[in-house]
Amino acid sequence: MAVEHQDYSGMNFTSIPGGANGGYNPEELTQGDVERLLKKREQSEEFQLLMMKYDCALSQVRTKLDVLNKELALSNKRNPIEAIKMRIKTPVSIYNKLLSKGVDFTVDNINENLSDIAGIRVICSFVDDIYMLADCLAKQDDIKVLQKKDYIRKPKNSGYRSLHLIIEIPIFLTKEKEYMKVEVQFRTIAMDFWASLEHKMKYKKDIENAEVISEDLKFSADLINQIDMRMQQIREKIDATDE
Repeated sequence: MAVEHQDYSGMNFTSIPGGANGGYNPEELTQGDVERLLKKREQSEEFQLLMMKYDCALSQVRTKLDVLNKELALSNKRNPIEAIKMRIKTPVSIYNKLLSKGVDFTVDNINENLSDIAGIRVICSFVDDIYMLADCLAKQDDIKVLQKKDYIRKPKNSGYRSLHLIIEIPIFLTKEKEYMKVEVQFRTIAMDFWASLEHKMKYKKDIENAEVISEDLKFSADLINQIDMRMQQIREKIDATDE
């Protein structure tokens, strides 16, 4: 299972001259620029602490999913989870996301305005596994579901399919308990395959016949969905035979 963590403990925060906004061009922004801006605003340590908290929240969610996977593997004789991928947004990505919202880059604004700093993607075998796991996670008494977007039953116009949850989960520190937001995405293997390739291709610039390509991607997404449904039907037939 792939895991991606950002290590903020070793960031080299050095001061720079300039105004409070830093005067940065978003297209040329580097992590060093963000580090210097945080240092200028005396928020370097606060930022590191916030990112540590998000990292801890990811670990909490990962543990809950691992427990569910082990229990269901024992009771159902198969693992509903194929892979789990985790990531924390980079400082540059966080800066640009706030900029797109017209919000100043501060630690308080990060916490108050963004809900996808910490993200975890759960790759499932079948579509019904997605809903079962999402329900099991949501029913746990220390989790608060803040938002649910079902792009499986109502796909995006592009053909994108996934189930998204924004949850809050407590982390326990030495002196306090704090709820942190985590975005959880559930996909089948096929959905993840399509989304990964579509994500790479949509960033290609100066594409000829862009509308035709978009239609082809949408058609491919619909075909992949049919395969997902067919595979689930086959599994259900096998399960019925085993009963």
